[in-house]
Amino acid sequence: MSTKLRVILAFSILMSMGSAHGAERLPYYNSEDFAPHWLEPNDQALQAFHTVPAFRFTNQNGKTITDANYKNKIYVASFFFTTCQGICPRLTSKLSLVQKAFNGDGQIRILSHSVMPEVDTVNALKQYAKTHKINSDAWDLVTGSKTAIYAIAKSAYFASEDMGQVEATGDFLHTEKLLLIDQNKRIRGVYNGMAESAITDLIADIKTLKAR
Repeated sequence: MSTKLRVILAFSILMSMGSAHGAERLPYYNSEDFAPHWLEPNDQALQAFHTVPAFRFTNQNGKTITDANYKNKIYVASFFFTTCQGICPRLTSKLSLVQKAFNGDGQIRILSHSVMPEVDTVNALKQYAKTHKINSDAWDLVTGSKTAIYAIAKSAYFASEDMGQVEATGDFLHTEKLLLIDQNKRIRGVYNGMAESAITDLIADIKTLKAR
């Protein structure tokens, strides 16, 4: 092998390694503008970095779901309501691709919050889950106090008027955004749930978090 060919081959290998390393890193998010923070896992800044706080809701099977059920889990957070005829069914369809990609993987979950809990009773959620073939072992549709749901939507997941559609009252209603939460309750990705390419990215990023 000539010297020139060895140099070209070595350069190609280095470029490949650099690209792979870059793909293995995911940013952290801690504000509603979703500006990415590129931090190493051992960075001191993470000690005080934003995390999803404790929560307590009820899922489609009438089971109490708390943050303890998601301890050390990777999950995708979303918002919807069962009578929505617009983005919600399409969003659920896209999330089904995530469910399918990690079928049987106990480390990966989906957490969908109803933003109309006064309508979305346990029975309504159960029917919605049945209609959309949602596996309750991996995907929780949750209802609860509207105050608690809206509080966590805005303060934990930064769902705001700029992020979703709003009612005349100014309340957050619903959004097509999906958020990826890591094993340490930190936001690691934000995706447009209407775009199939974004779902492909989401699935790839979940695999990246699993591998760490």
